[in-house]
Amino acid sequence: MKFRTKIKVSKEKNTIDYNSQVVLFGSCFSENIEEHFKHYKFQSNSNSHGILFNPKSIETAIDDCVNKKEYNQRDLNYFDDTWLSFNHHTKFSSAYLAEILRNINQDITNTHKKLKIASHVLITLGTSWVYRYNETENLVANCHKVPQRNFKKELLSIDENIEIIRQMVSLIHKINNKINVVFTVSPVRHLKDGFVENTQSKASLLTAIHQVIDNQTVFYFPSYEIMMDELRDYRFYKKDLLHPNEIAMDYIWDVFKRAWISDESYPIMKEIDSIQKSLHHKPFREDSEKHQQFLKNLDAKIEKVIKQFPQMNFKKKTV
Repeated sequence: MKFRTKIKVSKEKNTIDYNSQVVLFGSCFSENIEEHFKHYKFQSNSNSHGILFNPKSIETAIDDCVNKKEYNQRDLNYFDDTWLSFNHHTKFSSAYLAEILRNINQDITNTHKKLKIASHVLITLGTSWVYRYNETENLVANCHKVPQRNFKKELLSIDENIEIIRQMVSLIHKINNKINVVFTVSPVRHLKDGFVENTQSKASLLTAIHQVIDNQTVFYFPSYEIMMDELRDYRFYKKDLLHPNEIAMDYIWDVFKRAWISDESYPIMKEIDSIQKSLHHKPFREDSEKHQQFLKNLDAKIEKVIKQFPQMNFKKKTV
C-alpha cells in the first residue's frame, strides 16, 4: 500500500560540485537552502538586498547587481528616525545614512563579482502580491512598517510575471551567459493574503516560470510541490503552520541534493558533515586525554579537507 505520493526528480546534467559558485536570490526559503550549502562548505552567496518575496523586487535586485548600481541619499527614504530602502529588506535599515549606503553598495559590488564567476543562480519566488508606494508609484520589496495607507496592494498577472522572469534571465546572462538559472517557488504559504489569494499568487508564479524554463540553461526545482504533496502533514510545519520545519527543510534539501549536487561530491559532503558535527561536540571534560586526542584527530581531518579545497574555512577547535 502507498501512504503518500512522491515527486519524481531526475538528476540534472549541469550539477553543482565543490568547484561551483552558487548565487541565491529571493525569499527566506533561499536562505534556508543556503544554510545547507554553508554547512557542507559549498561556495555560495545569498540574497543581495536581503530576503525578497515578489518577482519584481527580485528582478530589481538582480538589475542593481548586474549593472553595479550605486545608491545615494536620493534612493532612500527617512521614516521614524531610520534610513531605509524600499528595494531592500529591513536588515539594511540604519539610523546612519553613511552606514546604510556603505552596506548596500558593498553588497551590490560583492554580488556583481560573484555573478560574473557563478555557475548557478537559484531564485526562489514567494508571492505575486506586491505593494506600490503611493508617493512614487514604485513597487516595493518591503514596507518597513511604514503605515499601510501609503501603499496600494496589487496582484501581478501571469503575463507580468512571465515578462519579469524573462528579464531576470536576460540580465543574468548579460553578465555571464554560462550560468544555470534554477527557479523554484517557496513552499511557505502567504495566508495573510487569504487562502484563495495565496493559491492565485502561487499559481501565477508557477504558470509564468514554466513559460520561461528551457531545461538548457533555465530550470525548475519543485520545492512547492514537494511540500504540498509529499509533506502535506502539519507535523512538517513550524508552530505557525505556515513555514516548513527543520525536518521538512532537510527533506527538501535531500531531494535538491539528488537532483542538483554531483554524485562525486557526496563523499566530501559526508566528511564535512562529520567535521561540522565534531566541531559542535561538547565534551564531558575538556582537559581529558581522550578529548585532547579527539581534537588532534579533528584538526587532522580539517587539514586534509582544506588541502584539497583551500577555499574552505572551519572554525577549528584547538588542542
